[in-house]
Amino acid sequence: MSFSTSQKQLPIQKQLKSMTLNAVSVGYEGQPIVKQASFELKEGQIGCLLGPSGCGKSTLLRALAGFETLMTGEIRVDGELIASEDRHVNPEDRHIGMVFQDIALFPHLSITENIAFGLSAWPKSDAQERVSYLLNLVGLSGFESRYPHSLSGGQQQRVALARAMAPKPKLLLMDEPFSGLDAKLREELVPDIRDILKHEKMAAILVTHDQMEAFAMADQVSVMSAGEIHQTGTPYNIYHDPETRFVAEFIGHGDFLTATVCGANCVHSDLGTIRGDLDHGFEANQEVDLLVRPDDILHDDDSEFVGMIESKFFRGSHFLYRVKLSSGKIVFCFASSHHDHAVGQEIGLSVHLDHLVMFPR
Repeated sequence: MSFSTSQKQLPIQKQLKSMTLNAVSVGYEGQPIVKQASFELKEGQIGCLLGPSGCGKSTLLRALAGFETLMTGEIRVDGELIASEDRHVNPEDRHIGMVFQDIALFPHLSITENIAFGLSAWPKSDAQERVSYLLNLVGLSGFESRYPHSLSGGQQQRVALARAMAPKPKLLLMDEPFSGLDAKLREELVPDIRDILKHEKMAAILVTHDQMEAFAMADQVSVMSAGEIHQTGTPYNIYHDPETRFVAEFIGHGDFLTATVCGANCVHSDLGTIRGDLDHGFEANQEVDLLVRPDDILHDDDSEFVGMIESKFFRGSHFLYRVKLSSGKIVFCFASSHHDHAVGQEIGLSVHLDHLVMFPR
């Protein structure tokens, strides 16, 4: 998506420099739902709270917005305390925008009136200019007089984004905003929304259970389970360097193989002796669980190391095979979509475990 910057910007609210959560707990009737959550978001960053349904990510987002009070901990925006056990700044005074899961556009208002809803305190000419700028930014110029029912789901989501961005909030919160859209539309819309936020230099936090959505949108991801943040890092880091067994199992596909440490950077497993770059801290001869992902094992016709295909999944550009090793263990294997092998057939395997991810047995 390309953007026009010909219209002047209207700086009402300064951009976010930092937002910090420190040991935040949130709950109901004395029972914590979110426990000791901590992370930091910096200027222009897009963060993500990623985890399965019921893990507390939406509750934490609501606490950031000011819809829930804190049991413990504190939230600071640019150093200012906006929430703690003893302090609660009202949602309307936090300069935080929100895009909800159900979009929640006003059906009786035009697109222009929806976007301008939060600009009642602006001079009329400035509000009109801001609305025009945002319509152009989200690719909906010419839709000013239309009503929400006449728009597609993706167009309605763009209007909801523009409405939340209109008053220039310091931080934009998005609670499962793409869950009601079909997969193809999500795939197209998510990078567009990221580009729009980056163009506006607007910090944002996305809540989702979809890791591909998180990877496509976020600069940093906080993986949650049972109310706790297990790890915060870039999408690359949480995929390749999971800090807990939950993160290793939740992010991507993978299998754990029993392995024995044979040195500072090697282990022996059903895949043979594997050497990789890792200061793992385990002792020689210690048994561990070794994480093996699909991209660690590739189909190779020339390899003497073989496995038998137990099942196969066609993914368009590639096949994802489940392959049984001679030991009886079953692992994932990537193969080009041109290599269409039958279930029950033996294929050659090439192991590419350059980075060892291990957990205590």
